[in-house]
Amino acid sequence: MQVEVLLYEGFDELDGVGPYEVFQTAGAFGGEVEARTVSLDGSGRVTASHGLRVGVDGALGDPDVLVVPGGGWNAGDDRPGARREAERGAVPTAIRDRHETGAIVASVCTGGMLLAEAGVLDGRPAVTHAGALDDLRATRAEVVDARVVDDGDVLTAGGITSGLDLALHLVSRLCGGDVADRVTTELEYDRDPSRVVVTGEADE
Repeated sequence: MQVEVLLYEGFDELDGVGPYEVFQTAGAFGGEVEARTVSLDGSGRVTASHGLRVGVDGALGDPDVLVVPGGGWNAGDDRPGARREAERGAVPTAIRDRHETGAIVASVCTGGMLLAEAGVLDGRPAVTHAGALDDLRATRAEVVDARVVDDGDVLTAGGITSGLDLALHLVSRLCGGDVADRVTTELEYDRDPSRVVVTGEADE
């Protein structure tokens, strides 16, 4: 199971790195999952919203799971981040293309706004960061009061740390509860399945 975390200028550090660590830890504990960080073209380094510079493993491919972090949505369209990428259009197009070819698409925080721009949230339950909920309500998504929403092949998570809940839920779904429990113990995190609202049928 190949997971790719799509990074772009201005993404929030924890949105991307948190799920990456969860998936890689799951792989170390016997889960058939491997994560890598990618950008659209795979070149150079990406500067995150708080200044961390991150190298990527390569260009976006055709993963089984695509994780889209948020970041910078409320900082204005003159700064790098999700809002600028939504306006540019290349990232939403890539998200839509991967979803149409069968990838599970998951967003963290305002990465959900990029999924909305891609059209993959049309008519579907979803959540995003509290500071962007009104923007999400203005799209065709159906906003749900939840930390994580699992609608089968599309998952969304609320605020920044909810990326851990999202990733642990996907590990449980794709690799089994035992692996998810081991990862949770390793991270010393309080995993609570009740934080996840499952609205769609999982296609594993």
